Amino acid sequence: MSRISFWFAVILITATSVFAQDVRYNFDKSADFTKFKTYKWVPIKDAQSINPIIEKQIVQAIDAQLTQKGLSKVDGDKADLYIGYQTAIGQEKQFNSYSTDWGYGGGWGGGWYGGGMGSSMTTGQTTTIYKGQLALDMYDSTNHTLVWRGLASKTLDAKAKPEKQEKNLNKAVAKLMKNYPPKAKS
Repeated sequence: MSRISFWFAVILITATSVFAQDVRYNFDKSADFTKFKTYKWVPIKDAQSINPIIEKQIVQAIDAQLTQKGLSKVDGDKADLYIGYQTAIGQEKQFNSYSTDWGYGGGWGGGWYGGGMGSSMTTGQTTTIYKGQLALDMYDSTNHTLVWRGLASKTLDAKAKPEKQEKNLNKAVAKLMKNYPPKAKS
């Protein structure tokens, strides 16, 4: 592999990992996930409201994944799982700065330890980074306890084109549900 190809591969891998969606999950190790066959959507109290179109896309993406996992959606109260989600489009401030040193530094002009001529200027800018998150919660309907929670970051981007938003959402939900149901206890 040539040196240029090697560095191009390193940059590509780094860029991919920087922009990749981060998915995490946790679950109740005492829960018997084999008994969950049906689910019902429930609202999460005090959850941030979002655009109804995105809300519909989230529900469709999750419904598709749950169906692939063998769960059936029901409307009545006889569901094994209650499913709810929350979204957040937070902001982080990032400060980027760089410094320019030019001219004669210490050691020049005024002697080895002298001040000499020199100048330094630091320039900076602040940018806003949006992090769209989707949290998916699953509750055991018999005792109303949380049995599974998944979180996908870098999923919702209010500034992306509609096609890109839906693609990112479907990808994130598929990635999020990859390890559901959790492996049985050994």
